[in-house]
Amino acid sequence: MQIEKVYEPQRFEPRWAQWWVDKGFFTADAASTKPVFSIAIPPPNVTGNLHMGHMLEHTLIDVAARYHRMCGYNTLWLPGMDHAGIATQMVVEREMAKQGLSKYDLGREKFVERVWEWKEKYGGNILRQMREVGASVDWTRSRFTLDEGLSKAVREVFCGLNERGLLYRGEYLVNWCPRCETAVSDLEVEHEDIQGTLWHIRYPLKDSGEFLTVATTRPETMLGDTAVAVHPKDARYLHLHGRTVVLPLMGREIPIIADEMADPEFGTGVVKITPAHDPNDFEAGKRHDLPRIKVIDEHALMTPEAGRFAGLDRYEARKQVVAELESMGLLAGTAPHAMAISKCERCGTVIEPMLSTQWFVRMKPLADRAAAAVREGRIDVQPENWRRTLLHWLDGIHDWCVSRQLWWGHRIPAWHCGDCGEITISRTAPETCSKCGSSNLAQDNDVLDTWFSSGLWPFSTLGWPDGTKDLETFYPTSLMIMGYEILFLWCARMTMLGLEFAGDVPFRKVYIHGIVRDAQKRKMSKTRGNTVDPLDITIKYGTDAVRMALLTSAAPGSDIVWTEDKLPSSQAFANKIWNASRFLFLNIERAGFEPQIPEPAKSEAIEDRWIWSRLNKAADSVNRAIQQYRYHEAAQTMWHFLWNDFCDWYIELKKRRFQDGSGLDENWRNILNVFERALRLLHPSMPFITEELWQRLSPGEGASITVAAFPQYDANLDDPEAEDEMRRLQEVLIAARQIRSEENVPRKITMTFGLAGPAPFTSAVQRNREAILRLDNVEFDLVENSEPAFSLTRPATENGSAPVPSARMEKEIEQLEKNISNSKRQLGDDKFLSRAPAHIVDNIKTKLAEYESRLESLRR
Repeated sequence: MQIEKVYEPQRFEPRWAQWWVDKGFFTADAASTKPVFSIAIPPPNVTGNLHMGHMLEHTLIDVAARYHRMCGYNTLWLPGMDHAGIATQMVVEREMAKQGLSKYDLGREKFVERVWEWKEKYGGNILRQMREVGASVDWTRSRFTLDEGLSKAVREVFCGLNERGLLYRGEYLVNWCPRCETAVSDLEVEHEDIQGTLWHIRYPLKDSGEFLTVATTRPETMLGDTAVAVHPKDARYLHLHGRTVVLPLMGREIPIIADEMADPEFGTGVVKITPAHDPNDFEAGKRHDLPRIKVIDEHALMTPEAGRFAGLDRYEARKQVVAELESMGLLAGTAPHAMAISKCERCGTVIEPMLSTQWFVRMKPLADRAAAAVREGRIDVQPENWRRTLLHWLDGIHDWCVSRQLWWGHRIPAWHCGDCGEITISRTAPETCSKCGSSNLAQDNDVLDTWFSSGLWPFSTLGWPDGTKDLETFYPTSLMIMGYEILFLWCARMTMLGLEFAGDVPFRKVYIHGIVRDAQKRKMSKTRGNTVDPLDITIKYGTDAVRMALLTSAAPGSDIVWTEDKLPSSQAFANKIWNASRFLFLNIERAGFEPQIPEPAKSEAIEDRWIWSRLNKAADSVNRAIQQYRYHEAAQTMWHFLWNDFCDWYIELKKRRFQDGSGLDENWRNILNVFERALRLLHPSMPFITEELWQRLSPGEGASITVAAFPQYDANLDDPEAEDEMRRLQEVLIAARQIRSEENVPRKITMTFGLAGPAPFTSAVQRNREAILRLDNVEFDLVENSEPAFSLTRPATENGSAPVPSARMEKEIEQLEKNISNSKRQLGDDKFLSRAPAHIVDNIKTKLAEYESRLESLRR
C-alpha cells in the first residue's frame, strides 16, 4: 500500500520493460486459434540510433499492438534491422580511414568480415534502445536482412524475376554518387534549390562564319556532346537540319538534329545533347542513334575522353573550360539561374548522372497488380490523400535499378563466364557455364539495393520461401505503420513483391503518419544538428510522458512540430494519476482492507452512475479511435476522462464518503473498479505507469495489465439521466467558483448564492446539497421558475445582492469576443501561417481556446 510521494518513472520503467520480456507476454504463438493481429516493424538501419521519428512510429505501432493483445488477439509485432548497405559500408570505411586503410587494402572478403565484426560489436544499438522504452515486440523473432533465411528469399526473388522476364542488364544512365561510388535510386536522391549560372556558348557552324548559341548550367559536360538539337518546327533553324557544328575545345564535328525536346521558347531554342551525362539527352541519343561519350568517371574526375582536361575534378574542369571559351571569344555571356541540384541522401555529395552497366527490374507489370489491389480495397491506405499519391506513382512508375557498387549486402546471384561471356543466374553457385560448359566463372561484383531485401520483409521474416507455420498464421500482416517518406521506397515495393511472390498483399491496411519536425518546422537531421535524442527526454520526463506528448500531437495527415514545451503538461498528467492513486491507497490503508480489484456494486449515488456512464463513453471512443488510426483522439479521450472526470470531479465527490473508514463498501467497490478499468484503457498509450499502479491493486501473481482485457462499450452502462444531472451540477458549481475567485473569497468561508431556474437545476442541487457543500463550501437558496436556464445571484451584501452576469462581466464578454475574432482572423490567414514561427501559432491557438472557455463560463 506504500506509494511514493513523488512520481519517479525512472525507478520502475526499466523493471517493467525487462519483466514483460522475461514473462513472454509479447511472444506470439503460431499454433494459437485466437484471431491474429500481425505487424512488422519498418526495419531501422543497423547503424541507427533511436530518434524522435522512431519514437513516434514505435509508439503508434506499440499502441496498436498492445490494444489488440488486450483485445484477445494472437499478436505479433515482429522486430528486426536492415543491413543498410551504403550507410554501413560508409561508417566502416570511415573508421578504417582513421587507421590509414581503405577497403582495397583488405580486399572484398576481408572487408566484409570487418563489417560483420563491426555489426556484432556496434550494430543494433537501436534494438537495445527499443527494449529500454518498452516496445512490445516479439524479441524471439527478431530478424536481420542478411540472415541466412532472408538471404535465401532474396536469391529466390532475384531468380524468380529473371524467370518471369522481369529482369535485365544493360548500360543506362543512373544517379551516381562519387563519394559512395555506387548507383543510387531516384528515391534516394534529395533535391536542393540553389542559385546557379547559365553559360551561353557559341558553337561554330562548319564551313560558315555563323554560330549556334546554346545555354548550359554544366559547361564541363560539353566535352561529351554528340549533337545539338532544334525543334523540328522552329522556322529559324529549318535550313540547318542535317548540318553540323564544330564542338568548341574538342574540334569534333557533331550533327544538328531536329527533336521536340528543344523548346523554341527557351533561350535560343538550341540545346546541346550529351547522352552520357543527362537523362533527357540519353533518351534523345537513343532516338537519333547518337554515340555516348563519357567524360566524367565514377570518382567525378574527367576521363581521357575529355582530352587535355583529363584527370581534373569536374568543378575544376568547369572553371578551365569556361576560361578557355572566354579566351577564344566563344562565351556569349552568363546569367544567374535558379536551379535544383541532386544530392546523395546518405552523404550529401552532388549526384552525377552516369552511364553505367546495371541490373534493372521491369516494374510496369508488378505495379499494375499493386495498383489494382489498392483500387479494389484489398489494401486500405490511410489517410486517403496518400492512397491517391501511391496510385499516381504506381501508374507512372519507371524501371528499378537494383544493383549497387558496394561490397556489403546481398551479392547478385549471377556468374559471368570468362570464356564466352554468358551470364548464369542461379540460386546456388554453378560449377560450369550454362552455355559453353566452362568452369571459368566469376560472381557479379555488385550487390542488390538495400530496398530489394526490405521489399520482401513482411514474408521473408516469416520464413518464405519455405512453407512455415509462421507464414501460414501471420501472413498477410494486418497493418503497416510508416512515415510518408518511404511510401515509394518501401510500401510500394513490398506491395508489388508480396503479390508476385507470396501470392497475396503483404498487409491489409497501411497507415501513413507524419514526421517529427523541429520548432522551425524543419525536418530533423544530423547534418542540421537539430535532432533530439528521445532517451535523454525519457530520462528527464519519463517514457509515458514522451509517448503522451507525441500521441496527442499525432493527428492523421499532420507533421508534428516538436518542442520540449510539450513535455511538462504530459508529465503533469502522469503526476495527476499518480497522486490520485496515492490518495486512494492511503485511504484504503485507513479503511483497513488490502488493495484489490473487487466486483463493482450497484449504486444509486449520482457520482457513481455518472462516472460509469462517462467511463463507458470513453471506452467506446478509445476503441473506435484506435481502430480508425486516430491515436491522438484515444490519448486525448483518456487524458480528459482521468484528469477532469475522475480526478477533478469523481474523487472530489467521493472524498466525503471515505471519512468514516467504512471498509470495502459500495463506494470503494465502484471507485476501484472505475480506476482499474481506466488504467486498462490508458495502458496502450502509457504502459509503464498503468502497469505499476495496476500491480499495486494486487491482481495476482504473474498477471499483467498488458494481457488484461481491454474495456469495451456496454450499452447497459449508459446513463444519460445521470450525465445530464451531473452536467447541471457542474455548470452551477463552475459559475459559483468563478464568483468566489473574482471576489477573492477564501474557500474556508461558506458562500450562499441565490439559484433560480427550472426544476432540473434546482432538483439536482437539492439532491446533492451535501456533496456541493463538501466540494466547494457553497450553499444555495433555491427558487424554481420556468426560465430555460439557471441564474445565479451573488451572496447578499450591505447593498443587496447582485445578479450574474454583472456589468463588469458583460464588459469582459465584449472584450473576449473581440479577442476571439482577432485570433480566428490570424489563424485563417494562410500568409501569416506560412511565415509565423510554430511557437507563435501554437500560442495563438492556446489563447483562443482559453478565450472561448472563459467566454462560455461567463455566458453561463
